Amino acid sequence: MSKHILWIEGKRIKTQDFVTRLRKKNFNITVLPTGQAALNWLEENTVGAVVVNAASLGSNGKGICQRLRKHFPHVSILLILSPDFPLPPETNVAHETLVLPFTTRKLFNRLNSLLPAENGHTIAAGPIRLDTDHNMVECHGRRTHLTPRLASLLQAFLKHPGKVLKREELFAQVWETAYTGDTRTLDVHISWLRRAIEETPRKPRYLKTIRGLGYRLDV
Repeated sequence: MSKHILWIEGKRIKTQDFVTRLRKKNFNITVLPTGQAALNWLEENTVGAVVVNAASLGSNGKGICQRLRKHFPHVSILLILSPDFPLPPETNVAHETLVLPFTTRKLFNRLNSLLPAENGHTIAAGPIRLDTDHNMVECHGRRTHLTPRLASLLQAFLKHPGKVLKREELFAQVWETAYTGDTRTLDVHISWLRRAIEETPRKPRYLKTIRGLGYRLDV
C-alpha cells in the first residue's frame, strides 16, 4: 500500500514518461486525467501519495492541490511544474515541488521521502520520517539524531498530524506529568525539534504554534 501512487496527468503538454520508469521500480501507480477524477477516486481508495503533473495539464496545479488538501488533508502531494507555469511567490500548496527538467532518480527520492513507513519501527507523516529504534529523523533528505525526549515529542505529533496538541497533553505524554507550570521547558524542546525538521526554524512550515493552545504538525 505504501508504494501505491495516484498520478494526475493530462496530455496537453508532452512530458517525460516518469510513470513507466517508476513502475519498473515496483511502484503501483494509478493514472487519472483530471483533478476531479482523482477526488472521486480517493473517496473509495487509499494511496501513499499523490503526484500532480501540472506541467501535463497546462497549469500550475494550484487549484487541484488546494482541493486535494481540503478534502484529503493527510494525503502527501508532490507537484510537478513546468517553468512556463510557475506558482505565485510564497505559494505553498504541495509537500514537495519539482520543476522540470529533473531526473527520475530525483523524483524517486522525493517520492520515497513522502511515502508512509513500510515497517513498524518508523513513523512518518508527510516528508517527516522518524526511526524509533535509533531516534533518527529524516526530512527532505536531511537526517538528524534526536534525544529520547525529542523523539517522544516528535512521535506525539506524527501520530496526530493536523491536530492541535495542547500543552497539557504534551506534558502528560512526553514528560508523564500533569505539571505545566514550567512552559519554558516545552518551548525549548519545540525550538530544538524545529531545528531538526524545518528549513527555516524561525518561520516553521510544519510545526506551528497555535497561540493560547499548543502546537500542531501541518504536513
